[in-house]
Amino acid sequence: MAEAPSLFASVYALVAQIPPGFVASYGQLARMLGAPRAARQVGWAMRCCPDELPWQRVIREDGTIAGGEYAPLRRAMLEAEGVPFTQDGRVAIDRCRWQPGEAGLV
Repeated sequence: MAEAPSLFASVYALVAQIPPGFVASYGQLARMLGAPRAARQVGWAMRCCPDELPWQRVIREDGTIAGGEYAPLRRAMLEAEGVPFTQDGRVAIDRCRWQPGEAGLV
């Protein structure tokens, strides 16, 4: 369990880089951290995410928004950033997936 804080810090460092108008999935962040089977652990980290990070930009791989009672707030925040949605209410992740290194993104 000693690895959890460093994993959480690594997740937060990535989340801090996601620019407005883009999203990343839990699994994508896990793969970026070199732990492709750790999507659930990324989710645990996001449950404790500091408020100053763009937590709303982390979604499920299929474009659905997690967050229980906060899901409507997350959707509103993403819409305000210009994130596109499909007609069935999912994020059109193929149109706004964050790809570090593209267009000057780190």
